[in-house]
Amino acid sequence: MRDHFDLLAPFYERFIHPREPVDLAGFAGLPTEGILLDAGGGTGRITQFLTGQAGGIVVADLSHDMLREATQKPGLLAVRSHSERLPFPENTFASIIMVDALHHVCNQSLTAADLFRVLKPGGTLVIEEPDIRKFVIKLIAVAEKLALMRSHFLDPDQISALFKQPDAKVEIKTGDTTAWVIVKKEGGESAPEF
Repeated sequence: MRDHFDLLAPFYERFIHPREPVDLAGFAGLPTEGILLDAGGGTGRITQFLTGQAGGIVVADLSHDMLREATQKPGLLAVRSHSERLPFPENTFASIIMVDALHHVCNQSLTAADLFRVLKPGGTLVIEEPDIRKFVIKLIAVAEKLALMRSHFLDPDQISALFKQPDAKVEIKTGDTTAWVIVKKEGGESAPEF
C-alpha cells in the first residue's frame, strides 16, 4: 500500500531542501571508519553530504519510492525496513542518525530499542527532531495531522526517556526549532564490520 512518502518521493527534496548537516555530523562523531546508518533516511537527502565521512553509509527506510531516490546518490546503500525491526546484527554501526523521522514511525519505543541494539559499543546515535515545544513546530504537527499523517511528536525529554539501557549515556542539544538527542553506547569493544 502506498503512503504519503511514496507519493512525495520524486518531489520530496524540492519541498524539504537538502542541507549540509554540519552540527549533526559533529554530534554523530563523524568522520568514522565504521559504517553509518541513516534510519528513516528516505531519499538520502542528509547522508548524501556525508559520503566519505564513514566507512560506508546505509539508508534504511520503509518507503520503496524514497529509497529508489536514495539509490541515485553515489555512495549510499538502500535497505527497505521498518525501524522497529532492522535487519542487521547487534553492534553493527559505528554511528546512527535519524533525522526528522522519529515522529513518523509506528512505535517509537521499539524503534529506539532497535536503533540502540544495532549501535556498536563506543558508537553514537543522534536523533534530530523538530522541537515540539516551539509554536511553529506545533503548527506543523497540526498540519501533518490534517494531512492524515501518522505523526506523533515527542519533546526532547520524552525522546531521551526512550533510552533506559544501563549502557546508554544521553545528552540533549537544542537549536532554534530543532532538538538533537545524542545517545552514546558505553563500552568500546570492537565488533565485526557489517
